[in-house]
Amino acid sequence: MQEISNRFVAIKDHVNGAPKDSDFEIKTEKICVCPTMAVIVKNLYVSVDPYQINRMKSRSASQAAISFGTAVIPGQAFDTYGVGRVVVSGRSDLEKDDLVIGLLTWGEYTTVEEGRLLNKLDPMGLPLPYHVGPLGFSGLAAYGGFFEVCKPKKGESVFVSAASGSVGSLVGQYAKLFGCYVVGCAGSNKKVDLIKEKLGFDDAFNYKDEKDLKSALQRYFPDGIDIYFDNVGGEMLEAAVANMNTFGRVAVCGVISEYTGGGKRAAPDMLDVVYKRITIQGFLAADFLKCYSDFITTTAEHLRTGKMQALCDISSGVESIPSAFIGLFSGGNIGKKMVQIADD
Repeated sequence: MQEISNRFVAIKDHVNGAPKDSDFEIKTEKICVCPTMAVIVKNLYVSVDPYQINRMKSRSASQAAISFGTAVIPGQAFDTYGVGRVVVSGRSDLEKDDLVIGLLTWGEYTTVEEGRLLNKLDPMGLPLPYHVGPLGFSGLAAYGGFFEVCKPKKGESVFVSAASGSVGSLVGQYAKLFGCYVVGCAGSNKKVDLIKEKLGFDDAFNYKDEKDLKSALQRYFPDGIDIYFDNVGGEMLEAAVANMNTFGRVAVCGVISEYTGGGKRAAPDMLDVVYKRITIQGFLAADFLKCYSDFITTTAEHLRTGKMQALCDISSGVESIPSAFIGLFSGGNIGKKMVQIADD
């Protein structure tokens, strides 16, 4: 009976604050390569996302909201979105060496049981990391959040926080292509330059240089904000709401400033919300599966023609996963953070 040695990342115990190296361990297991209904996949690229911190907590409201948000058990493999290649298949629609995309793990190999998300991947002539980034769940969140939640109109003013991140960098590009005026914010001058020069935002600013966020947004949006795409929560959400126009829309994709418990929780002025009739809506990428086909077709074409730029921030090796994840909470990434586990 042939066996494969598999190294994977696990948490030692629940993580209820900011993540640290000591919270993680690299474990080793043996995977039996034998006839089964499951599929054994060699992981090539795996996603690293901020929301995963909520799955590591001993308790979080998000854990009961959707299957993708369920709690992770300490010591066990951590599932995530990724691209891999089939080693052994018990499914009739998948064969050895097929490229696949779906729920893999933070490890070298994944045993994908029947019923779990895993599909054959057509790269469409695009690099494999693009399928974890702009063509993955980050891209779907950006596309669905902007077009379905924000319901933009041409010429509207759009503000995007964490604009150099995996979702924000795409939202701004969708908005520009649609015909909106777009300003983004980020946490370094290097990121600000990238947002304007590579991604084509109309303007951008370093929020760390601003003492008063409300005044900063008033400067960049003298006629007010129609759409705010929120990735951070906290004081940025308060400042954006204070500068929203009547019937403004706020799409809440993430609240990274509040995930680890160290930051101020958002307290927008509810009088503004009432009298300006502002809509604030949270959402998940899974809400937009109905427009998945349109999303893939549109985004792949934009990437092929150069109308959109993909920002993929790639680390290498299973052992780099903990530091890659920890870095998300200090702004260490530019674009979609992922880890390359093996060469294709």
